[in-house]
Amino acid sequence: MTPTDADTIRRIHLDLQDSYDEELELEMEDRSLEAVAAGHSEAGALTEQDRQDRQHYFRELFRLQGELVKLQSWVVATGHKVVILFEGRDAAGKGGVIKRITQRLNPRVCRVAALPAPNDRERTQWYFQRYASHLPAAGEIVLFDRSWYNRAGVERVMGFCTDEQYEEFFRSAPEFERMLVRSGIQLIKYWFSISDEEQHLRFLGRIHDPLKQWKLSPMDLESRRRWEDYTRAKEIMLERTHIPEAPWWVVQAVDKKKARLNCIHHLLSQMPYIETEQPAIVLPPRERHEDYMRQPVPDQIVVPEVY
Repeated sequence: MTPTDADTIRRIHLDLQDSYDEELELEMEDRSLEAVAAGHSEAGALTEQDRQDRQHYFRELFRLQGELVKLQSWVVATGHKVVILFEGRDAAGKGGVIKRITQRLNPRVCRVAALPAPNDRERTQWYFQRYASHLPAAGEIVLFDRSWYNRAGVERVMGFCTDEQYEEFFRSAPEFERMLVRSGIQLIKYWFSISDEEQHLRFLGRIHDPLKQWKLSPMDLESRRRWEDYTRAKEIMLERTHIPEAPWWVVQAVDKKKARLNCIHHLLSQMPYIETEQPAIVLPPRERHEDYMRQPVPDQIVVPEVY
């Protein structure tokens, strides 16, 4: 049976609604499931201003994500190469903005590199070696969820590197980045800045949310105790690695939603992208053959329809 035009349009609208529901799923990471379902904030029912702010946030997010799609097409068409570093304290919101940037992009064009702690073999390599293997080819964007700046931050504060390795990092990092830029890679570095009080509240939220407890590691908890040590390490890092070829950009991230919008808006401003003309897409008719008969799927391999 051939579906009617009205049925087809309805299905298209439902599919579009499903894509918007993905945003609600991401929202559940910021607020409790019950609050999202009931239209409540943590403090109670949403005020009219809350609703207007939320609508404005989503309008801007969808608009900026549309621009990111245009940027992606331009990157592919021009063979541009982009590396974006996201650094900041634990719970600063790096993962949230990365999700919003990549959500509607092609993972073959825009991918995320989130490297675990180095293994025994990697510890004997040139420090930048394991990061270099993730660098982009032409027409690719790579987002580093933490980067080689681990040495200037957590490794320094937690004593995972020697004083000599620490100093060598500051000698090598600017040269490494200049080399990347000379090779044709655009390097953009973001530091997400939050207050002591805001990190404390976000850690408490993770402790009391079973869906977020996996985000807390013993290292994260130790970072709370060493807040001032991390602050000193950050200040030294920004001072010694803020270079003209790859400057640091600080994102004020106490307000998560504003931080996401501001970061994406700024990222778009860093590249002279234009809308790339796309060829018209025509859906070809499906071929049908009289000698083909679809075989039934065995019941034992069908996933039970519990929902």
